[in-house]
Amino acid sequence: MTARYQSHPTTRVRGNPAHLPTHLPDGLPADRRRHERSLKAPASLLNPADVRDSADLARLLEQLGCGDDLIVVSNRAPCIHSHTPDGVKAQRPAGGLVTALEAVLSKEGGCWIAHGSGDADRATCDEHDHVRKHYLDAPYRLRRLWLDEDEVAGYYDGLSNEGLWPLCHRTDVEPTFRAADWEHYVRVNRRFAEAVVAEAPTARPVVLVQDYHLALVPQMVRERLPDAVIVLFWHIPFPAPQRLARLPWREQVMAGLLASTVVGLQTPADRDNFKLARATCAQGAGGAHVDAYPISIAWPGRQELPAPGLGAEVRRRFGIAPGVRLLVGVDRMDYTKGIPERLQAFELLLEQRPELLGQVTLLQIGAPCRGALPAYQEISRQVKALTARINARFGNSIWRPVVLHAASANAATVTDCFRASDVCVVTSLHDGMNLVAKEFVAARNDLRGALVLSRQAGAAAELDQALLVEPRDIAGIARAIGRALDMLAQEQMDRMRAMRGVVSQNTVFGWAARLLGDGMRVAAGRTARPDLARLGQRAAA
Repeated sequence: MTARYQSHPTTRVRGNPAHLPTHLPDGLPADRRRHERSLKAPASLLNPADVRDSADLARLLEQLGCGDDLIVVSNRAPCIHSHTPDGVKAQRPAGGLVTALEAVLSKEGGCWIAHGSGDADRATCDEHDHVRKHYLDAPYRLRRLWLDEDEVAGYYDGLSNEGLWPLCHRTDVEPTFRAADWEHYVRVNRRFAEAVVAEAPTARPVVLVQDYHLALVPQMVRERLPDAVIVLFWHIPFPAPQRLARLPWREQVMAGLLASTVVGLQTPADRDNFKLARATCAQGAGGAHVDAYPISIAWPGRQELPAPGLGAEVRRRFGIAPGVRLLVGVDRMDYTKGIPERLQAFELLLEQRPELLGQVTLLQIGAPCRGALPAYQEISRQVKALTARINARFGNSIWRPVVLHAASANAATVTDCFRASDVCVVTSLHDGMNLVAKEFVAARNDLRGALVLSRQAGAAAELDQALLVEPRDIAGIARAIGRALDMLAQEQMDRMRAMRGVVSQNTVFGWAARLLGDGMRVAAGRTARPDLARLGQRAAA
């Protein structure tokens, strides 16, 4: 596709590895009008800290003047299309992130760029690789990129998930780095960046880049669109400098990230690690503003209290003995999630408290992921073996201590499980945030239930009324689960009320608002336009 803005003569700017244009393109009349509109400061600007829902976010974007030139870039698409016996069907990933990013793109003119992976994705696109409106019920354009098997194996399975993922998570799985994977990673990142340039409606688009798969995109876009407002959010933990030093291409990755206007990380600890890495291996690489922006969920609207028969229905649906108390874990089948440790802790609890035999079941929902990689095959094997061992040791013909649902579950089913459970158990060995904990809290409008939460999950910094555990302390987890089962109703209500207050005031829409508000503020401060700078400062106030 022909770029909407072509590159202009460039010069080398001291201290910046990118080739930056010496002047901006004049733009089309429509582009000028859009740019002029973005410079008008509204009389009463909504503070990003006050954004709670999609309507608040849309209002803020309008006031910031960036509603119709936004581009979201992610590996994962907001929907994939598949052939079924009933024709082509769209599948949407569950979770608040897609909801929030779609709210960012709520105005006509925005674009989402993502890898097309569904078996009917090509059939639903036009000659420009945009999903036809017939197949996309959204105001934005969805631009798909096509990757061949070698690119998926090198960029996604290889560098991203055998290299960067274990590098960033403190687990027993060691990262693997291959030069061929890095070459694929660079090539695919370049293709994403070229798509951004092609889709940009102005010389100054607002580009929201998602996660570690696309770390080089900010610098590649900056080379072509130097005035772009580029916000990158790194969803997973950021490693300490000593660990980052194991990455052969750390300087290139840091330079790519630091070409952003804003780099967002999950926690203050991640931010501090990033700043240390910047000082040790990326001095002078770029001027990005770096801060912590803890991600959250979309707080649900008005909810009815759980129906009286919901608990029995959930137990029937999963083949759980009627009347038993219910622990629930909801995770991807990933070695970072601490599922074996959770199972071992439950086994120890049953051993230490035989009065619980026949009285409590752990429902573990474990959605398969990255099944082609050996580390994921091994964790699946471990979880299944532990489940079989515990059931053989303690179970009988009418009661299974552990029910393993090794498959995906839709959002409605997960919510039902949360609302029917006595305890939600989150034992991540290391997690950027872990939204399951927040989703459990949001589901419990009855103020009942208890949350056992790993201290190594980012959510622990906010949800301090959970029962916090160290995920490798098997005995400690067992004690916490026992305490949760014994917790009196009043303590459950007090803890849950406090946690719901935190999550309801810090939604995923507020997360997006703070990121974009800071992006506009920082970009405004680098221009010679005091009116735009004041607008950005008011957004950050």
